[in-house]
Amino acid sequence: MHLAAGFPTTNRDDWRALALEVLRKSGVEAGSPEEALSGVTYDGVTLAPLYDAADLPEHLPRARQAAGAGWDVRQRHSVADAETVLADLEHGVTSLWLVLGAGAIPVGRLPDLLREVYLDLAPIVMQAGAEAREAAEVLFGLAAERGVSPTGNLGASIGTAGRDVTVELAERCAAGFPGMRAVMLDATPYHDAGGSDADELGCSIALGVEHLRALTGAGLSVERAFGQLEFRYAVTADQFATIAKLRAARTLWARVAEVCGAADGGQRQHAVTSSAMMTARDPWVNLLRTTIACFAAGVGGADAVTVQPFDACLGPPDAFARRMARNTQALLLEEAGAGRVADPAGGSWYVERRTADLADRAWAWFQEIEAAGGIGAASELVAGRIADTRRRRADDIAHRRFPITGVSEFPDIAEKPVRGQPVPSAGADVAEGERPPRERVSEGAAGRAGEGLPEIRYAQEFEALRDLADAQPERPVVFLATIGPVAAHTARAAFAANLFQAGGLATESAGPGTDPDQIATAFAVSGSNVACLCSSDKMYGLHAEAVAAALRRAGARKVWLAGKGEYEGVDGRLYAGCDALAVLRTTFDDLEVTR
Repeated sequence: MHLAAGFPTTNRDDWRALALEVLRKSGVEAGSPEEALSGVTYDGVTLAPLYDAADLPEHLPRARQAAGAGWDVRQRHSVADAETVLADLEHGVTSLWLVLGAGAIPVGRLPDLLREVYLDLAPIVMQAGAEAREAAEVLFGLAAERGVSPTGNLGASIGTAGRDVTVELAERCAAGFPGMRAVMLDATPYHDAGGSDADELGCSIALGVEHLRALTGAGLSVERAFGQLEFRYAVTADQFATIAKLRAARTLWARVAEVCGAADGGQRQHAVTSSAMMTARDPWVNLLRTTIACFAAGVGGADAVTVQPFDACLGPPDAFARRMARNTQALLLEEAGAGRVADPAGGSWYVERRTADLADRAWAWFQEIEAAGGIGAASELVAGRIADTRRRRADDIAHRRFPITGVSEFPDIAEKPVRGQPVPSAGADVAEGERPPRERVSEGAAGRAGEGLPEIRYAQEFEALRDLADAQPERPVVFLATIGPVAAHTARAAFAANLFQAGGLATESAGPGTDPDQIATAFAVSGSNVACLCSSDKMYGLHAEAVAAALRRAGARKVWLAGKGEYEGVDGRLYAGCDALAVLRTTFDDLEVTR
């Protein structure tokens, strides 16, 4: 059966001609549709508007090792609560990620926490930092008492547990615990610091190579050394970027295995939904973000997935949030069947090309790290590159080219807290001790897993302004000087209100009308000293300058205009792509908001 039978044949040149005609009718002048419609990622990967078979790379990435078997549902625990652990295991969780040490679960509480957990059935993945050896001894002791062989990962790494401890635990696992790995290579700190996908991938491969050198140098065979490593990556709501990242990671590691002569160098991946993308404001949207990220992780081939609870920015998650995190994975696995197909993105012209291009850039970055002496010696190089990516993304966030739903776009300043009070954002001016504890997923910026790197969230600058506005005795107000009938001013009034409310500022509208004195009177009643003209270009030409002058007489310190055009009495313009954060900070100063 030929599905295309009866349709005329076409090629890329035919599409180019049609697309270029449409663009020119829309007023877009470009030499080609690709020039007008292509985008570029933070890694310099070009995203074209159209792909075909000619875009397929020569070598395709490796699929998930356990093809079509789904993935391990891994829940994170940082509080010693045995009942919560059992509730997770009874309702779909298949492995436990335990955060041990200061500020988390004391190592001495492990026996009580795991007293009813079947260690041979539920893999235990530990994050113990400097206490990795002590935690391993407790786990091995429990397994010996029960006569079982534990499975999971001891969570050691050179940067957190030290070289000697990491090698020792790897040797023990390789010799006597076939289901247990010793080393977790956590690349999420590079992502949490604002790094790009290639930044994170290149650093992770450099971490892996450093550990391979240490393990093989201590006497482990290449195959055994590879078998002791597991990689942890952040996954985001950018679905195709996440799919390409995990596929590229396996491609890169397979190349390392090929060079090392390993017969089976498959990469085991633990995907964790991104901390950087989570928001404290309108946290319900986090449910959508983590669902997309989880789906992308599964499609991308992750062996284990951790979905962060939607209230992670508000402190330790409650029972409802944990249940929603579990159910996200259960629905994708059991009802959507997202884990039943091996590498479902394989063969997609777009995904294959994006995977290959990302892998090329990540490999070049890895080589740059190696040339600098390896990941341990390249901390300044790594910090500088990630800082550059962070600045570029921050500029996109400020100009709302990188929109954050519920924060920089479609904010609700009247939203009710999910529980308690919203957590002050990183940029808010609050006293130490007033900020509720926030869950940190990565192992932090210690050692080779991101030495000296910050931890950021994309929403933090907007949320800091929201915190500041909320802290005022009365919410600051910006007056919207709407000119003309409702049909003329609604679109730009909604745009301006959305922008100002992203900073926690309330807006009051003049309503329909063109009388400057009437609009100025409404402005005086509002109690604000900042106004924004909102209407159509035609109405601006007729009334903008008269209204601006009336607002000045009524005491306006600053007069904005939503749209483009130069008018007497207007101080600045609001438009799609303007620096929203700069506008908001200036407005806070004009409104004399107390900091």
